[in-house]
Amino acid sequence: MIRQVFSRAIVSACMLCAAAPVVHAATYAYVSNADSASISVFRLDRANGALTDVQTVAVGGTVMPLALSPNHLRLYAGLRSAPYRVLSFAVDPIDGHLIDLGAAPLAESMAYLSTDATGRYLFGASYGGKLVSVNPIGANGVAGGPQQIIRTGPMAHAIRSAPDNRYVFASVLGDDVWLRFAFDPATGTLTQDAAPAYRLPPRSGPRHFQFSADRRFTYLIDELDGKLHVLAFDARHDTARPVQTVSVLPDGFTGTPWGADLHLTPDGRFLYASERTSSTLVAYRVARGTGKLTRIGTYAAPHQPRGFGMDPAGDYLLAVGQLSTRMTVYRIDRKTGGLQALGDYPVGKNPNWVEIVDFDGTN
Repeated sequence: MIRQVFSRAIVSACMLCAAAPVVHAATYAYVSNADSASISVFRLDRANGALTDVQTVAVGGTVMPLALSPNHLRLYAGLRSAPYRVLSFAVDPIDGHLIDLGAAPLAESMAYLSTDATGRYLFGASYGGKLVSVNPIGANGVAGGPQQIIRTGPMAHAIRSAPDNRYVFASVLGDDVWLRFAFDPATGTLTQDAAPAYRLPPRSGPRHFQFSADRRFTYLIDELDGKLHVLAFDARHDTARPVQTVSVLPDGFTGTPWGADLHLTPDGRFLYASERTSSTLVAYRVARGTGKLTRIGTYAAPHQPRGFGMDPAGDYLLAVGQLSTRMTVYRIDRKTGGLQALGDYPVGKNPNWVEIVDFDGTN
């Protein structure tokens, strides 16, 4: 115990200065548990997908969105219970522990957090507050209070910078639009375009979105109509046009669609999405040239799966359900994209977000 505390103190000091610690290869998963007011930390065995419990961090509020810094040495956690705050943690690459670095105000209860490509600014999208915001991040990786707030339509749900960091995009569920903001990385200032980057059908409810690694496509899941959209993304002009729309619902589905999350494998060959009403994950093969999706299969998921994540190697998918206190680990078939459930692991109440970080031993 003394050695672990001492090592974390040394690592924390190193991470607050220019020097980075030398670490061994390891993969860690972080799960926010809203109703338990905690973050669960696990180590992922790369050989077999087994998880080892590392740490449970009490955060003192309803924790939901998580965001990693570009260098993976910081984790930001948003509290959706008042007072609304962002917690900054150092990620110890030696053992995966989180080291509390402080808290700062958020403009509202945030449904989504992400950083810009430089790691100097934290973006937030507020569902109830009808806004997006920018918080500065200091040289030590600690987030400060909001420096800019922009009002949107109802239910702003996700916000991410484009791969080139020149623009920032946000989905607004209540207005069925995908907004574009010019971004000045020198000052962290957003300037909203007069017209949406893309307008979706009425009552579709755009939710989360992902850019492909080659910057040619954007994938956007709806919450309300069970659809997933493929957009051709012009990286030179940061504009989009529709390519394809597919369903995330399983065959024979009855009920009200409730789409949630989506992620691409690191190599861009497969895409996965979660649907809460049916408690399923759906897998697609991605056509490299066109970006179009072909369904591979549908897989049982933890009850009401809101969030999931994949390891940076693309070997494993970890999914949680809001009405489950378990996290399921799936092996991703690298040839077919199919999922094989390997095991379930206990987490807290209302788990909803999964972030996974990999340290390859060269830090």
